[in-house]
Amino acid sequence: MAYDERRHGIAAGLSAYFLWGLLPVYWKWIDHVPAAEVLAHRIIWSLIFLGGLFLVLRRVTDLKEDLKYIAFHPKIIAGIFTSAFFISINWLLFIWAVANERMVEVSLGYYINPLINVVLGVLFFKEKLTVRQRTAVGLAFTGVMILTISSGTVPYIALSLALSFGFYGLVKKQTKIGAMTGLIIETLFLMPFALGFLFFVHSSLGEVMHPADTLTPLLLIGTGAATAIPLLLFGTAAQKIPLSLLGFLQYIAPTMMLLLGVIFYGEPFTNVHIISFMLIWTALLLYSVRFKISKN
Repeated sequence: MAYDERRHGIAAGLSAYFLWGLLPVYWKWIDHVPAAEVLAHRIIWSLIFLGGLFLVLRRVTDLKEDLKYIAFHPKIIAGIFTSAFFISINWLLFIWAVANERMVEVSLGYYINPLINVVLGVLFFKEKLTVRQRTAVGLAFTGVMILTISSGTVPYIALSLALSFGFYGLVKKQTKIGAMTGLIIETLFLMPFALGFLFFVHSSLGEVMHPADTLTPLLLIGTGAATAIPLLLFGTAAQKIPLSLLGFLQYIAPTMMLLLGVIFYGEPFTNVHIISFMLIWTALLLYSVRFKISKN
């Protein structure tokens, strides 16, 4: 039974990160729709899809209990508003970057995210860094600086993605609400802004769904499933396999994004990129090996 659970957990984890790695392709299919509109649709349809899942999985009672508990705790409400803000920024940047041929920079952001989490742990939780962890952070910083000096601009998309997701995780750690429940409440909080934006931009409900072709409305509706399904798989994996193994699997998604950007979409990947990414990959190896040793 334990072996089967672990095998199912690994399969769920691989599937989650594989789908996250393919997500840029989905955003490419609707890159003719402005990024802010795609974000608004993603919020709305994620809420609807997750609401349907709660009904199917018979977890509506659990959700009601969570909402009652949250209603009497202003700090948790503030935390959910804050996490909703950070995840909406992260989603918007991701969608915009993919539409504007910045997939390599997106992959960089998700590669350095674990190391950003290390820095946030030091700043907010006074966590102590080992020599190996300091070396890892230093190597990643050097890699980012090489890219900055070479291009003459800071890779702001990568850093913003890493920081927004890092702060999202930081706030989620404080609120201590499950991933699926947290996301449905976050999207519930964001729903009025999403609806307001769509009706501000468009004069009628018909225009909101971009009816000029039949595929675009379906793809916009599908953003809910594209958001929720990997999250559900990730939640299953997190329950059945060690966190150290899940930590290694997380690099599947940015690796796929990098390969998609360079091979399929022809984004530039120069010698400077190679040097910078090798430094960051070395940093991640140091961090991951150290994390596995500490878990064992």
